[in-house]
Amino acid sequence: MAKIGFIKLGNLGMSQVIDLVQDEIAAREGITIRSFGTGPKMGKDEAAATEELKNFDADFYVMISPNSSAPGPTAAREIYKDVPCIVISDGPTKKEDRAALEEAGFGYIIMTVDPLIGAKTEFLDPVEMASFNSDAMKVLSTCGVVRLIQEELDKVAAMADEGKALELPHILAKPEKCIERAGFSNPYAKAKALAALHMADMVAKINFPACFMMKEIEQVTLTTAAGHEMMRAAAQLAIDAREIEKANNSVFRQPHAKKGHLMTKTALYEKPQ
Repeated sequence: MAKIGFIKLGNLGMSQVIDLVQDEIAAREGITIRSFGTGPKMGKDEAAATEELKNFDADFYVMISPNSSAPGPTAAREIYKDVPCIVISDGPTKKEDRAALEEAGFGYIIMTVDPLIGAKTEFLDPVEMASFNSDAMKVLSTCGVVRLIQEELDKVAAMADEGKALELPHILAKPEKCIERAGFSNPYAKAKALAALHMADMVAKINFPACFMMKEIEQVTLTTAAGHEMMRAAAQLAIDAREIEKANNSVFRQPHAKKGHLMTKTALYEKPQ
């Protein structure tokens, strides 16, 4: 039995499904999952509250948050530094900062392609927030990010189930690395999906100054709106890429068997093997 604890501090696009990708139809045996979420906030108080999940005594923990170098996630890592823990975030991207995480004993998957939302009151409301996250999820799911994380967590869960020493991942998930996990057979579909990943990567670069540097309302709203329009366009490219694969009856699927191992299929009427 593999026990996995998920700590959600604040929200990334991937936060929506991070604890679901290990058991997509809730029928997998040999795995137990518990999640602790702090909603939209990720300060030191929220970090301290996550200690409650340590009572679950998981084989390993997965901590997902925006900007893992922020005070809240940093404080949370202090709580979990004595247990196997994988950090999933959109940063840090610098080699020396990632090396520091590894030296401290943490695994990590840093997703440059999980986009920063245009979080400014002048632009963002609950509907816009939900719409942006649905667009982000379309890119993350279709273009390889979900499968990369699913496969890496599967590897660690298998080690835990077999009683082996855990080897935690250390991955900088840039567009080129993510696309190789997507399973596209058509090169045009793959190109569209790679373009979507690069666009999602660029969204953060557009929205960052709007969120943290710009002051004038016209600058803020125009820039955040542009970032969200790029995210919408990226989502459409991801949809187009999958439609090409569907038209060729070649969508790569990788469901979990009841016992936990991965099966595969491509043709729609094919039985997973």
